Amino acid sequence: MSVDYTRYREIRAEREARILTLTFNRPAQYNAVNHELHEELSDIFYDVAKDEETDVVVLTGAGKAFCAGGDLRAMKEHADEHGGPGNYLSRVSAKRIIYSLLDLEQPIIAKVNGPCVGLGATIALFCDIIYMADDATIGDPHVKAGVVAGDGGAIIWPQLIGYARAKEYLMTGDAIQARDAERMGLVNHVVPRDGLDRKVQEMAQRLADGPRDAIRWSKVCANVGLQQLAHSILDASMAYEFLTLRSPTHKEAIQAFAEKRKPRFRGL
Repeated sequence: MSVDYTRYREIRAEREARILTLTFNRPAQYNAVNHELHEELSDIFYDVAKDEETDVVVLTGAGKAFCAGGDLRAMKEHADEHGGPGNYLSRVSAKRIIYSLLDLEQPIIAKVNGPCVGLGATIALFCDIIYMADDATIGDPHVKAGVVAGDGGAIIWPQLIGYARAKEYLMTGDAIQARDAERMGLVNHVVPRDGLDRKVQEMAQRLADGPRDAIRWSKVCANVGLQQLAHSILDASMAYEFLTLRSPTHKEAIQAFAEKRKPRFRGL
């Protein structure tokens, strides 16, 4: 089945032979996730799953960033319009993003070309192979916005780097330099920025030239455990996240963002 990707506005799709490159396409906002991009992310991997012309997917960001996470400016506008922070992003869409990535049979390579933050980091880490430019960073700073890391980060981080280290980074929201991320096993490969495109293309082509079904179903088998974890954790973690999206701490965080100052959480 051929898939028409032209309906997507916040994600650019480009095909080269059997390799499909998907690009977050909000470069002026460092590919921060607004409502429209969130909805498109909840659909696009299901479309890719039906795409008989695609054997390998590369996911990256336009401009200087991979993805800056949730768009706090858009959240502030939503809060002002609706009288306070609330359900800016759909829980149904949030679940579809994670499950569609886990269900996707085609291998997907994350090409992290710049800052990879929050939901952007979650999406990258749920990919099958992760390449980072050597000057890129990755982190999940949900807590810095007064919000629980409930969109999948609490599932994938402990599986990659262990519970103790994962909890430290999820509770502090600290960013991790590319080489440190590689050393601790958070990502697969770190390469010089000027070699990132070539290295990713080489791996994508290697997979595209390989035994398709054996590669796909090896991925499917490896993802069974992650699917079980997602089904046991995701509802609870997202419920906590959506509780904090309505909290005084999140309200303070988006107000501080608008006023270009550090949030003051003490006492809230």
